[in-house]
Amino acid sequence: MPELQDIFAQVYLNSMSSDQAKAFNMIRHCRTASLGSHSDVCTECGAVDVSYNSCRNRHCPKCQHSVQEHWVEAQMPKLLPVGYFHIVFTIPQELNTLVLQNQELLYSLLIRSAGHTLTELAKDPKYLGATTGVTSVLHTWGQNLSFHPHVHCIVPGGGLSNDGLRFVRSSKKFFIPVKVISKKFKGKFLYLLKQVFNEGKISFFNNAVSLSSRSNFLSLVDSLYLKDWVVFCKKPFKSPAHVVRYLGRYTHRVAISNSRIQAFDGKSVSFSWKDYRDGNKSKVMTLDAKEFARRFLLHVLPTRFVKIRHYGIMCSRNISTKLSKCMKLIGKKPLKIITPKPNQNKICRYCGNQNIILFFPKHSCAGP
Repeated sequence: MPELQDIFAQVYLNSMSSDQAKAFNMIRHCRTASLGSHSDVCTECGAVDVSYNSCRNRHCPKCQHSVQEHWVEAQMPKLLPVGYFHIVFTIPQELNTLVLQNQELLYSLLIRSAGHTLTELAKDPKYLGATTGVTSVLHTWGQNLSFHPHVHCIVPGGGLSNDGLRFVRSSKKFFIPVKVISKKFKGKFLYLLKQVFNEGKISFFNNAVSLSSRSNFLSLVDSLYLKDWVVFCKKPFKSPAHVVRYLGRYTHRVAISNSRIQAFDGKSVSFSWKDYRDGNKSKVMTLDAKEFARRFLLHVLPTRFVKIRHYGIMCSRNISTKLSKCMKLIGKKPLKIITPKPNQNKICRYCGNQNIILFFPKHSCAGP
């Protein structure tokens, strides 16, 4: 079956940003001689396995599995023995052009608005009256590779009471009505959007130049206040452990996996996708190879942009205080943060020994 790398190897695009060009070229050369090689040496039997280096680019479908496994393992000790909920925040498509032209700024605004919406509402005694936690992940694509920025949030069914003395459990249903979440999220996002506009932080190009006019921009914002913003809550997870494994698939997912690519004839690409508007039916879409590559590259994130963020008791500064206190109040063992070793899962395929040493030639130019 063809892979994304095979397509990129035969497609040339004239116009790419520096971030897109970097991802494009890294994926093309992933695990080829271009990136050098490394050896896995067994300390027990002396067996040597030589492999080409992977590109380690976070948009490469080949390079995410091991990173995902390490991330999941690090999250497991932070799980509370309560139900967890999956909330998805989306924004109206009228904002897509602005977001594409101001990715780092507006992606951050989107993630922050979603996280703060949940933590602020949770503190309200009318809903939970406690500080809960949120792990949020940004996605920018739809199933057909269209531009569709949205945020997936995982929220535990409970939190530390506002007085800090009790652990408050929620009911089996999500403790905040979806309509309330949607309304607050809309108000928070648009308030922050106007704020960054007033500070002159938004850039406008091509067909969005007209929005640089204050009257036109405020007219757009007013029209967005009148729309219903889509926020939906999925069914609770079966168990806390299932939560992180499920989220792990989201955190390190790229716009399209190699398993979805069905055919490539050098000119066009066929791939499977789910049409959510047509009863989640599985369909096949065929695109010109250049258009396919263009759509994929729409989802390349700015360099060093953090797409996974934590809020409330899951925030890094609260892990050893508020989250640990929740663990104690709920009767769970004290929190121990695990930092997985990169090679701890490597096993010699000849003798089963787990002591593997990585050896890189002097001219190797990338990690495994």
